[in-house]
Amino acid sequence: MFSTSKKVLVVAATVMSMGSLVQADGGAAYAAGGCGGCHGATGKSAISMYPHLSGQNAAYTVKQLKDFQSGARKDPTMNAMAAMVVGKEQAIADWLAKQ
Repeated sequence: MFSTSKKVLVVAATVMSMGSLVQADGGAAYAAGGCGGCHGATGKSAISMYPHLSGQNAAYTVKQLKDFQSGARKDPTMNAMAAMVVGKEQAIADWLAKQ
């Protein structure tokens, strides 16, 4: 199991490697490139500790991302990842809902 500092380092490396993946393409590039490392490329996680995101109600996904951004939900990895998608929550949520 990773320590909190190692999780944050892994997130930072992932975000840096994503480069220009965040585009106006319905969130597909970001979800596959950033979220996919833990939640699966199409939102279907192969690792039981990470929830499936595919098929989720888009409004629910948007709320969860905003809660991670505001700190209402606390998880070092998700708080950092959610901060990187400010303004793109709906596009990501809509894409994931269709998977």
